[in-house]
Amino acid sequence: MTARAYDPIIAIATAPGRGGIGVIRISGRDLAALGERLFTTSLKPRHAHYLGFNDENGTAIDKGIALFFPGPHSYTGEDVLELQGHGGPAVLRRLLTHCLETGKDMGLRLAEPGEFTQRAFLNSRMDLAQAEAVADLIEASSDAAARSAMASLSGAFSQQVHALDDQVVHLRMLVEATLDFPEEEIDFLEKYQARETLASLQQDLDKILAQAQQGQILREGLHVVLAGQPNVGKSSLLNALAGDEVAIVTPIAGTTRDRVIQQIHIEGVPLHIIDTAGLRETEDTVESIGIARSWAEIEKANVVLHLQDIRAQNDKLDSAIAERLPKHIPVLKVFNKLDLAQGELEQTASAPEQTESQNVLFISAKTGEGLDALRTRLLDIAGWSPATESPWLARERHVRALEEAAIHLQQAADHAAHNDQVLDLFAEELRLAHEALCSITGQFTSDDLLGEIFSSFCIGK
Repeated sequence: MTARAYDPIIAIATAPGRGGIGVIRISGRDLAALGERLFTTSLKPRHAHYLGFNDENGTAIDKGIALFFPGPHSYTGEDVLELQGHGGPAVLRRLLTHCLETGKDMGLRLAEPGEFTQRAFLNSRMDLAQAEAVADLIEASSDAAARSAMASLSGAFSQQVHALDDQVVHLRMLVEATLDFPEEEIDFLEKYQARETLASLQQDLDKILAQAQQGQILREGLHVVLAGQPNVGKSSLLNALAGDEVAIVTPIAGTTRDRVIQQIHIEGVPLHIIDTAGLRETEDTVESIGIARSWAEIEKANVVLHLQDIRAQNDKLDSAIAERLPKHIPVLKVFNKLDLAQGELEQTASAPEQTESQNVLFISAKTGEGLDALRTRLLDIAGWSPATESPWLARERHVRALEEAAIHLQQAADHAAHNDQVLDLFAEELRLAHEALCSITGQFTSDDLLGEIFSSFCIGK
């Protein structure tokens, strides 16, 4: 830790804007002295004190509650002082300025984003996965995500990782002891049933990985881009999925000229639906810019819905669009306006059932027909399975670490299967698996990664 990491820090901990209550949080060492300066009285630990918040001239800034939590039994593991007053921005700024001036000679400074939670991690008040869950809980966009984030913050994910890691450490201990005392000629793999233990480890890891993948979907969701010619019903589909008139719908081609983004939830999974400008040749400068942005959004999508008018199947422009769509991104071909073409489809009534497995769907954005099948297909593409719903949230880095651990355990199993005598390679793979698991909870974590993680937090957390 740098010297700056020991500075006392301060920040407004409540959201910007007006509110009934505003909170200023201070963390550092020996904050009892700062409390006496601010209030000319000692603050009893863990007791609410109703006091006047006055400036250096004795002029009242506000009235509220002061709370003092001595370390290490506090959120950050340091002394924490919280001032709870009214939530007006001007009042909080005045109080913040007064505190900074009062504690200037103590080195009091403004906190950086996530610095309170970072100190909680560095002072072993929580591990890294729990610290990340603080931000996830704040950002949760559905009840399911909020419940899972709270479970992560409570340590549900960390406990499973630690349990798995303990098994790896135990196996490492046995193999390392064998390597240290080769004269004992212990047939390690047989005597300690290393192959069976490793197989059990792999099964446990596979289960946690599956849950983590579900937790990642629940946290990050799916970016879905609506693409197609003008007037095929992209904006109507966005409104139908959102259940609100979030996009302008007119019969005039080219109405949508820039992207419109709306977040919806299907079974608690967030889907970021992006409506784009209709794809066609045009000499309109503004529309051309919108079309260029549409292709840029398509390149970043997790899945593309290629909307087409069911009455114009095999259209040449639709074929050209389909050819240009990225090959590495899943594409659903969605034929819209089923309500306008019922008579024309009488001879092909079985088409939707026959082509569903080929990522072709028939819908009516106007009547809602086929939308349930579309929602189900999107969840399938996301990889969401309610049967393996994660009880906690996970991030991409967690999934990558678990996948890396799985690779090393498999390589260890391969060594055990093919050459009983190469225990040093077996031990090395176990060590690498151990490091991958420890990176999740922060036992082995680079400062660069910590900076990246906590810089994404809001100030005051």
